[in-house]
Amino acid sequence: MGIGPQAQGLAALEQRLAYEMACLQLPAARWTPALQHQGQAVADVAIIGAGMAGLALAAALQHRGMAVTLYDEAPAGLEGPWATTARMKTLRSPKQLAGPALGLPSLTFRAWFEAQFGAAQWEALDKIPRLQWMDYLRWYRSVLQLKVHNDHRVTDVMPRADGLVEMHLDHGGQSLKVFARRLVLATGRAGLGTGSVPPWAQALPRGRWAHSADELDHERLRGLRVGVVGAGASAMDSAATALEQGAQRVHLLVRRPDLPRVNKGKGAGSPGFVHGYARLPDPHKWRIRHYIHTQQVPPPHNSTLRVSAHPNSFFHLGCAVQGAYEQNGALLVRTSVGPIALDFLIFATGFAIDWAARPMLRHVAPFVRPWHERWTPAAGEEDTELSASPDLGPDFEFQVREGQTCPGLERIHCFCYPAALSMGVITGDIPAISEGALQLATGLAGLLYAEDHEHHFARMQAYAEPELLGDEWVASPLPSFSVDDLGPVSAPPSEASLP
Repeated sequence: MGIGPQAQGLAALEQRLAYEMACLQLPAARWTPALQHQGQAVADVAIIGAGMAGLALAAALQHRGMAVTLYDEAPAGLEGPWATTARMKTLRSPKQLAGPALGLPSLTFRAWFEAQFGAAQWEALDKIPRLQWMDYLRWYRSVLQLKVHNDHRVTDVMPRADGLVEMHLDHGGQSLKVFARRLVLATGRAGLGTGSVPPWAQALPRGRWAHSADELDHERLRGLRVGVVGAGASAMDSAATALEQGAQRVHLLVRRPDLPRVNKGKGAGSPGFVHGYARLPDPHKWRIRHYIHTQQVPPPHNSTLRVSAHPNSFFHLGCAVQGAYEQNGALLVRTSVGPIALDFLIFATGFAIDWAARPMLRHVAPFVRPWHERWTPAAGEEDTELSASPDLGPDFEFQVREGQTCPGLERIHCFCYPAALSMGVITGDIPAISEGALQLATGLAGLLYAEDHEHHFARMQAYAEPELLGDEWVASPLPSFSVDDLGPVSAPPSEASLP
């Protein structure tokens, strides 16, 4: 039996959260000047993406007294992958991680869960169910009163030389224009690109394949022979979902001769790693990220068992996929160990930085400095994904390529997975998302204050609330006395007599 509170309902939890926030004086009163441009309010910070990272950052900014607005193209309650493209039964992260709670005990998933189901149920819980995590994030948004504009698709992002970032949006066919002083991209795993697929896949009919991050109705795979390319978590979850939806066979096509067994990234985890990574010199950053990439993260134990429990699942190791073409109504897939006839392919092959896949950033992309212009790895340590990562400044901001000019580019901040090489594992995953959100919010507060130092100095000068009213004392003259009242005066000691 745990020592946490028994189930008392969300109302009691929300009352406790309000008390904790009041004790910490959260949220702070707004201290930034309220600006307007073209007749509309200018946000201190606008965030594109209202998934877990966007919500955590918005809360941290709001707690620090800044005006923040979030935009997400998804309908309310469907932000992020959890209730749409994710297919795992449970999260792989340990249930006790604080996630986006920002140091507030009553804002954790555990507190939310125990308030409804009690401490005994918490103790019995193994992993957090995926859809229950989404329910928690919906509550998180609601209880913190975070302002999210859903069904808003950002079509253009344009930094300006006047201290603003201009955004164009589409909302139900209506074009909108909004302004912010700082813009944050909280756009997830594929934050600066899209799902990675081999070039030859583009020549196949689009009805023959999907990426594991696509929204796919797996019911359409019933009775089909399905191939899944890859061996990570998304590969196992895609394969298991296809099997559960009645696929005739599912073949996992794995290039490696064996599945990775050890999660090296987990072995690196510590508060020192979370807070110290960004301070490392370039060679050390590259070595860490490249090592994790080459070792790869194993699929979760329960996800792998979810696949192998089906007799019509097949693991083909050392089987590199080399191409595919249609023949006699089937998809003939060429592999390093011979051909296989399938009906549908799912590419669980990760994500790639591809600016062309993010047209909203077309005014920004040519000017963002990538890591390959900062660092040249040693022979044998080349890594295309790392080389394409943006080279970010200390506050997650984009930096301009050498020889280029893009006024205002530094006002756009990257708080999504491609920031990992520059900033570490604080840009999107559950274990350190609070640390990342708090760090970025602190940086943005400092930037906004420095920009407005004249405004804040003037406010300080104009501040006139007295702490003393003048009636707290009575002024008295010094008493009169003569020098003789002091008695004999001794001569000061000489330097020679000093010890």
